[in-house]
Parts: sequence; C-alpha cells; structure tokens
Amino acid sequence: MFESIPGHSIRTGGGDMPQKSVTVYVVDDDESIRRALKRLLRSMGYHAVTFDSAEEFLEATSCGGEGCLVLDIRLPGMTGLDLQEKLALTGAKYPVIFMTAHDNPKWQERAKKAGAVAYLRKPFDEDSLLNAIELACREGV
Repeated sequence: MFESIPGHSIRTGGGDMPQKSVTVYVVDDDESIRRALKRLLRSMGYHAVTFDSAEEFLEATSCGGEGCLVLDIRLPGMTGLDLQEKLALTGAKYPVIFMTAHDNPKWQERAKKAGAVAYLRKPFDEDSLLNAIELACREGV
C-alpha cells in the first residue's frame, strides 16, 4: 500500500517516460528486492543502482551526485532513517522514498519530518513506487 507524505500529491495512471539520465539508488538488504526493483526501474528507462547497506551507498557515492533514493528503513548497521539524516547533514539533497515491511508510526513521523517524498509499506505495487519516483524527480532531480 502506498501512503504519500501529507503535502505531496501523487499523480495516478500513466505518465511520460522518464529521461534515462535519472539515477534511482535502491538500498535494501534483501537481494530479491534489489534485483526486482532494478529490473523494474531499468524497464521504465531509469538508471538503477543498488546497494545492500547504507554504508555501501555512502562509500560509493562519497563524492555526491544527483538522483532519487529508494531506501529500506530496517537495514543492518546504519538504518535508512539514519542514512537520510546523515545525508542531510552533509548537504546531499537526494529525494528519499522510504519502504518498509515493518511499519512503525514513529518511523513514518520521523520520515515525514525529514522531508521524505513517500513512505511505502511492503509489499507495494509498482505503480505506487513509480508514481513516488516521478514525484521525487520533479521535486529534486
């Protein structure tokens, strides 16, 4: 189920094909999720790059960059929420879409306050993710 963060509107249905220069970074410790999202995003014209931890993402993107971040909340080591905070402190401005299989109202509130574009509960449908990415791209990429 998709739940947008209040104050953001999500357009439903079709849409223009995204520009291929848009990079979507996916951080999730579940290999099957990473593989499925990478395949979906590439089929929609996005450049998809996956990471199995927040630390791996930070290491690979240490020089900064542009793109949208699809981020699992519960990760080994640094959590997704902690990664978002760390990025904000360094001035990185990745629009963030959170996803979680273990919903928690405190996490949702924390994500909202930190400016997350969307908060998705696993399992979610591909249209929910694609709409959230489209919104993230309009807002921050």
